[in-house]
Amino acid sequence: MHFGGAVFFTDYSMPAQDLAQALEERSFESVWAAEHSHIPASRKTPFPGGGDLPKPYYDGMDPFVALTAAACATTTLKIGTAVCLVQQRDVIQTAKLVASIDQVSGGRFLFGIGGGWNQDEMENHGTVYATRFKRMRESIEAMKEIWTRPKAEYHGEMIRFDPIYAWPKPVQKPYPPILVGGGFPHGARRAIRYGDGWIPVSVLGDVGDLLPQFQAMARDAGRDPASLEITMMGPARDVDKLKRFADLGVRRVVAMLPSDGRDKTLASVDRWAEIMRQVNA
Repeated sequence: MHFGGAVFFTDYSMPAQDLAQALEERSFESVWAAEHSHIPASRKTPFPGGGDLPKPYYDGMDPFVALTAAACATTTLKIGTAVCLVQQRDVIQTAKLVASIDQVSGGRFLFGIGGGWNQDEMENHGTVYATRFKRMRESIEAMKEIWTRPKAEYHGEMIRFDPIYAWPKPVQKPYPPILVGGGFPHGARRAIRYGDGWIPVSVLGDVGDLLPQFQAMARDAGRDPASLEITMMGPARDVDKLKRFADLGVRRVVAMLPSDGRDKTLASVDRWAEIMRQVNA
């Protein structure tokens, strides 16, 4: 099972290039950057984690900038968004960003996406909260057209454009893996419909108990469950449970690292490196 580390990169966190090098040196597979364009002063939707919104949510850097720095400082480490809020981004520009970072990294990009929870944030971008998941799906469908066709066009209910030329194309073919974040069953269905993997988010109960149901859903939809990789974000430091997840086919687990200075961040990385060693022994 692969291991990664995720963080809100900020102006006070360990720099992306330094963290990426530390992860690569310790045989981690990937580094992931979270995203919020901004945090509105109002709050129509509560923080899913409960309580006050943590400070790094307000301070996070653009994930594509941070991940480009990480890619340029490493040679094998994969870089991923955890998650990119595509429903509030311009589709054509985001398609170019994804293709560009895949080029810069030599084909190491993992495109984690999600529909988000912050209604005020989305509405500042002109996104309607009630239809955000339809916009997310159409955004990904439109990007696939841009990545795979020399002359792309898309005509959906929310996203539409006449034929365009857009380069570069991604290194990975047909495009970087699209890992769809969300709960069960709705997020799982979205992952099966237009993704290459599922990032379980805010699921009730043990994720391990849901994986057989997810695999059955994939088969019913005509998808090979083996083609849909499972990425678990923020698991507990429980070696036995992580081994069970590996046996169930979970592709990777991604540790949530602190948005803090070098010493505190590396201490967390080293604890996870030991867990990784035990799980994969």
